Amino acid sequence: METRTALVTGAAQGLGQEFVVALAGRGYRVAGLDLVPQTQTAGQVLDYLELVGDATDEEQVQAQLERVIDQFGTLHVVVNNAGVYPAKPFEETTAEDWRRVMRINLEAPFLVTRAALPYLKAAGWGRIVNIVSAAVFTAPPDMVPYVASKSGLIGFTRALASALGPYDITVNAIAPTMVRTATAERTVGADGGFEAVRAGQVVRRTQEPSDLVSTLLYVVDEGSGFLTGQTLNVSGGSAFL
Repeated sequence: METRTALVTGAAQGLGQEFVVALAGRGYRVAGLDLVPQTQTAGQVLDYLELVGDATDEEQVQAQLERVIDQFGTLHVVVNNAGVYPAKPFEETTAEDWRRVMRINLEAPFLVTRAALPYLKAAGWGRIVNIVSAAVFTAPPDMVPYVASKSGLIGFTRALASALGPYDITVNAIAPTMVRTATAERTVGADGGFEAVRAGQVVRRTQEPSDLVSTLLYVVDEGSGFLTGQTLNVSGGSAFL
């Protein structure tokens, strides 16, 4: 069987780093795209392809995808994980705040997926995974742009699944709750943020990056070819769908 290749965005730390290591552990050749060098990630994965670039820049995305093909020859899995989650009262949200969240959380997955699609089709098999958020279902009032962007990404997931089903390419979304990452600890999780989220969960602990790994591996598995267009809510019971 051909060795599969995966691309993960936001791979320098947190969930992205966890996903890279998990996929490599399953035998995937992995490339990671981030704005910054991914020294820690690269140190955990043999033959890791580090891509430093901006996922919101069309030309940079195309150039980095070409590097993946030059290195590995093919591509099968895309994990759109990069994102931002600023918390701010809606009345204080500027137009630029809104546009920045939409560029990173919604436009970047579009650009990365569109650039990757010819290679997935050429491989004859593919898995696209979009990391969304359980905030879409719980609707925190101080994260309106974020919730809107992730809701849009769920719509993107569903419509793209309809378009790509005939090509044996599935498209699914995973919705975590607030995950304990370095970024979350200094932003939305600080000053009682983690505690407030835990209070709304049935599973009363803070979600760790490792809690998402089994779901990711299930979604990208070859045996999951009949699963597409779905949002898997992995949020400790913060919402029941």
